Amino acid sequence: MLDNLTNRLSGVIKTLKGHARLTESNISDAMREVRMALLEADVALPVVKTFVAHVKERAMGQDVMGSLTPGQAVVGVVNEELVKLMGETNDALNLAAVPPAIVLMAGLQGAGKTTTTGKLAKLLKEKQKKKVLLVSADVYRPAAIEQLKLLSEQVGVEWFPSDPSQKPVDIAVAAVDHAKRHFFDVLIVDTAGRLAIDEAMMAEIKAVHAAVNPVETLFVVDAMQGQDAVNTAQAFNDTLPLTGVVLTKLDGDSRGGAALSVRHVTGKPIKFIGVGEKLDGLEPFHPDRMASRILGMGDVLSLIEDVQKGIDEQDAAAIARKMKSGKGFDLEDFKSQILTMRKMGGMSSLMEKMPGQIGQMAKGMEGAQAEKSVNRIEGIINSMTPAERRKPDIIKASRKRRIAAGAGVSVQEVNRMLKQFEEMQKMMKQFSKGGMMKMMRGMKGLLPGM
Repeated sequence: MLDNLTNRLSGVIKTLKGHARLTESNISDAMREVRMALLEADVALPVVKTFVAHVKERAMGQDVMGSLTPGQAVVGVVNEELVKLMGETNDALNLAAVPPAIVLMAGLQGAGKTTTTGKLAKLLKEKQKKKVLLVSADVYRPAAIEQLKLLSEQVGVEWFPSDPSQKPVDIAVAAVDHAKRHFFDVLIVDTAGRLAIDEAMMAEIKAVHAAVNPVETLFVVDAMQGQDAVNTAQAFNDTLPLTGVVLTKLDGDSRGGAALSVRHVTGKPIKFIGVGEKLDGLEPFHPDRMASRILGMGDVLSLIEDVQKGIDEQDAAAIARKMKSGKGFDLEDFKSQILTMRKMGGMSSLMEKMPGQIGQMAKGMEGAQAEKSVNRIEGIINSMTPAERRKPDIIKASRKRRIAAGAGVSVQEVNRMLKQFEEMQKMMKQFSKGGMMKMMRGMKGLLPGM
């Protein structure tokens, strides 16, 4: 996401680095490039005009003319203006209401609304320790109710049964009554989506909204729709009193304009972003972190949160001791590291959040190919005996044939995996000696697709 915008803005900054100071001429040239970069990223035209005007005005101001280098000055101004554009701070859910706090989910069909409902339930249950009830008022889409039931089972929250023969308003009212009588903290109501905005859809969701009086009305929108996403959000905002927006599929091949436009156009905060299909792939939206990622400065705070989510502290401590000693890192540890990376969203997801050159390395990775490679490595290690995992040196020709047969791969694949393990061992030794950059560069050849 946003790769093209990041590359274009990086190019503007590199150009300015060749100048001794900021002048009206080089600022105008830089702003022309910034304007083109934003328009290519599908940012709304009114947003582009306002943004460029603010950056130009500040860049010409006395606060940056005599200080820093031109590149540093413009990065600072662009970063601050991007943060302002996207809302400055994270706007958390407001659940301060007499229980149950009701959250109404709205949006077009295919935006990922039902999946987002499940992700939000998981987040509220695990992070805020809330007792959550889910209900589906989508009586039109085949299997929509069953999908939400399965999601509720997966995330470990309760589900209120509904039926396609019922009216959406009746379903919602019955769910509110059940939630009150059984002391739920939060009720999330998943409503029906449509293929396009129509009057009947709007009338129905307005009736549901009036019947349940939610504290939060979240509009779920697919970031890959680009400018259409912003127009749709505006249409819903004109009909419903939206309290926030959830942008889904931000890890997809989107140009990213929706993330920069939706707050400015609707006046409503982006509360969450959806990344990936997994049920823990919902993150609070932080404008300052997103701005850092757009400018190629990484998102170290989100990276730390991902690591804290995925790592088992005892396992991490044991591996840290081995790394410190510079020896003893075995295939069991290798497998553990791979599984940990998968829990945190994969190597590509993690590296994208790292600053500078490390973050750029992630752009050449093919996610599906890397994931397939990880599955193959795990299968090969699972086919080994405990002794072979502890001492890979004992794995000779006959053992390789047995392991290959057990994992359903060729002997060449086993050889390749052992070679990758040796590379990882070398990197761990470099890490133990403080060679972080060397280690990250070495990762480029570790897995196919990287």
